[in-house]
Amino acid sequence: MPNITLPDGSQRQFDHPVTVMQVARDIGSGLAGAALAGKVDNRMVDTSYLITEDAELSIITAKNAEALELIRHDAAHVMAQAVQELYPGTQVTIGPAIENGFYYDFAREQPFTPDDLQKIEARMNEIVGRNLPIEREEWSRDQAIGTFQKIGEEYKVQIIKAIPAGETISIYRQGDWFDVCRGPHLPSTGKLPKAYKLMKIAGAYWRGDSNNEMLQRIYGTAWADKKQLKQHLHQMEEAEKRDHRRIGRQQNLFHMQEEAPGMVFWHDKGWTIYKTIENYMRQKLHTHGYKEINTPQIIDYSLWEKSGHASKFGDDMFAVKSEDRNFAIKPMNCPCHIQVFNQGLKSYRDLPLRLAEFGSCHRNELSGALHGLMRVRGFTQDDAHIFCTEQQIQPEVSRFIDFLHEVYLDFGFEEIIYRLSTRPEQRVGSDADWDRAEKALADALDHHGLPWEELSGEGAFYGPKIEFSMKDCIGRVWQCGTMQVDFSMPGRLDAHYIDENSEKQVPVMLHRAILGSFERFIGILIEHYAGSLPVWLSPVQVTVINITSKHEEYARQVQAMLVERGIRAEADLRNEKIGLKIRELSMQRIPFQLIAGDREMEQKTVSVRTRNGTDMGSMPIEVFIERLVQEVDSHGRTKIEEQIQ
Repeated sequence: MPNITLPDGSQRQFDHPVTVMQVARDIGSGLAGAALAGKVDNRMVDTSYLITEDAELSIITAKNAEALELIRHDAAHVMAQAVQELYPGTQVTIGPAIENGFYYDFAREQPFTPDDLQKIEARMNEIVGRNLPIEREEWSRDQAIGTFQKIGEEYKVQIIKAIPAGETISIYRQGDWFDVCRGPHLPSTGKLPKAYKLMKIAGAYWRGDSNNEMLQRIYGTAWADKKQLKQHLHQMEEAEKRDHRRIGRQQNLFHMQEEAPGMVFWHDKGWTIYKTIENYMRQKLHTHGYKEINTPQIIDYSLWEKSGHASKFGDDMFAVKSEDRNFAIKPMNCPCHIQVFNQGLKSYRDLPLRLAEFGSCHRNELSGALHGLMRVRGFTQDDAHIFCTEQQIQPEVSRFIDFLHEVYLDFGFEEIIYRLSTRPEQRVGSDADWDRAEKALADALDHHGLPWEELSGEGAFYGPKIEFSMKDCIGRVWQCGTMQVDFSMPGRLDAHYIDENSEKQVPVMLHRAILGSFERFIGILIEHYAGSLPVWLSPVQVTVINITSKHEEYARQVQAMLVERGIRAEADLRNEKIGLKIRELSMQRIPFQLIAGDREMEQKTVSVRTRNGTDMGSMPIEVFIERLVQEVDSHGRTKIEEQIQ
């Protein structure tokens, strides 16, 4: 007689085992019609799942956030069925739901084409229209291997053989088509909203190993309704226009080339943006009580073994050998900062100690994962570690949140998402330590009155963490900032301080970052602003343009006055028409163009135009400089246009 507890606290009792769908029908036909899956004791299951004992149950409909992954997984299965119906002999391999969509990898001799995507999508619509029941079956290992071998699905045979002995082998069938899958899935193909679109074709190695055969991957996106799909496609269109790689070429900011995969060649303008951000962060670090340090890039491998990084991240580390010693190029800065902390005896009076570094790091990312500035092998972290007592965790985290808010606002990001990741199953430290650390992070968020979401079980093995994500102007979310509590590494690397009772204690280590990596953050900025960076970040802030050659000397004088006040100014003295110069400079997203002609030279003024085409009229050069300096110093909060009004 299972007793079912619903999300509102109400209970329903049955005198026999019931499926999720039967409970939904008992509640009401409307809910039964909308039911896509169930959540039994916090585990997602099919609507056909049989509940045999007391349980907590939520009925999942398209309105629930959890439904999206389910929809995307089913879209992958429907796509695979469509492909095999259209192109017999094609083998299916792996097809998961991913962020914003899904993909499936296929083994097929003939390449797919964009025209094929249209045909596959049309067949998907047919399969959805058939409203085929989706049914779960459990097979023995021999039955599963034999069945898939018989139909020539050799990749599926490999997948089944890799399933640990004793684990259930579940098969999901929709009509005549079936696949091995853990599930759960929708009740029928007709429940899949026709809010999907196939996006692109790519190559992918079997199991991600470049030594294996190349497969064909079809990517798609899927949403709960057509409105969400339309919004996503619009966002994708906007993102393509804002692609930092394209803008980087147009504005001559950086490039990347095959001789240094995943490494950035910064050009002078791009490097100016980089150094502007670095100098800004350095000043902020000083204001907030950090000590800037610098540590080596190549370090004996034994340190990485002792810190635990070698066992967990060894495949991502670049190795170097010299004089029979093994070294690694550092993938992160943490162990090095502990080496600095360990120099000289520390007292509790020295804590908290905040050590910061613009640390150059390298990670051996897979070549297929590299993506412009967003995913690189060589990068610089705005990294810092705070060594403190347990009692200092909450105030230090609160202080850091204030710091992070200052920085994000200066860069123009006002909407921030906060997530607290709590203890995973595999972890170090006592439950009491975790209780205190998680409470300290939660208290810091609550102290600021911030809304936050708990990510249960997603903390690092050494401690909980807060993730700070920014939302850009087209709604994309970028996780950049983090604050992590570490109970493990300081002790592993022999860090200690002397407490007020003259006894040795291991400090707590707070790992924190605001920007993440400089490279990725600059990529985000370029896309957020579509290349039109705020004046204080623009590599060239002003260009002075002469109308004819007789105005050349005056234009040079104006440029010199700007440069003397610390403004990044250039002069365009080419023998070209003024209209052509203005158009080209506008395309380069240079914030201000100062035009020097007869009247301006006579009156010691400049005519001011903005990159968006606004004519701000004529003004004395000293007035323009003062207003521009004020805009730069205020990080755009006081704009020249507003000062004029």
